Amino acid sequence: MAFHRPWSVRDHARAERSEFADLAAVLTPEQWAAPSRCPGWSVRDVVAHTVIYLGQSRSGLTLNMIRSHWNVDCLNADGLREHPDLTADRLVALLRSDAEPTGAAALYGCRVALIECLVHQQDVRRPLALTRTIPEDRLRASLNFARHSPVIGGARRTRGVRLVATDTEWSAGHGRAVFGTGEALLLTMTGRADSVAGELTGDGVALLR
Repeated sequence: MAFHRPWSVRDHARAERSEFADLAAVLTPEQWAAPSRCPGWSVRDVVAHTVIYLGQSRSGLTLNMIRSHWNVDCLNADGLREHPDLTADRLVALLRSDAEPTGAAALYGCRVALIECLVHQQDVRRPLALTRTIPEDRLRASLNFARHSPVIGGARRTRGVRLVATDTEWSAGHGRAVFGTGEALLLTMTGRADSVAGELTGDGVALLR
């Protein structure tokens, strides 16, 4: 009987990026130019950011953070300005060819690559009304990382509430309850609470706003 090992975070990160590439490959020019859930960014900007950010070496990321005075928004904006000529076809090719997490993407046991591709895929899908079911293992790994990562700041953004997922066994925090799907809670912890406010219930929702 064949033995199948459980998927690692690296496996999930690789699969998530490949599925993001599959999505990007079938988008129309109009969809590439459409607004994403990231304020001021088009769908093309989100895909380009993902490729650029995850394509950095660890030393390159550190240097770029120093240059941007540790301001993540500036870091991201600088990356897009430095690569204005990446076409849709090229971006899809880069997503496919660099699916193996290395450099910055491999940080925190490849969780950076996983959550970057998972959340930004939803930033693209949601405004385009392209729904998906996120694999439960990937979702839980991303929820845990968002909660504890000092860069993402999920615990800071949801201080004073208890997050309770309604579609998977996951909860975190203390205080008034906020109920929602794992996806909605993940987007809340990654700074997108306003976009999923209608998907959350509980006494703690008002504290998030």
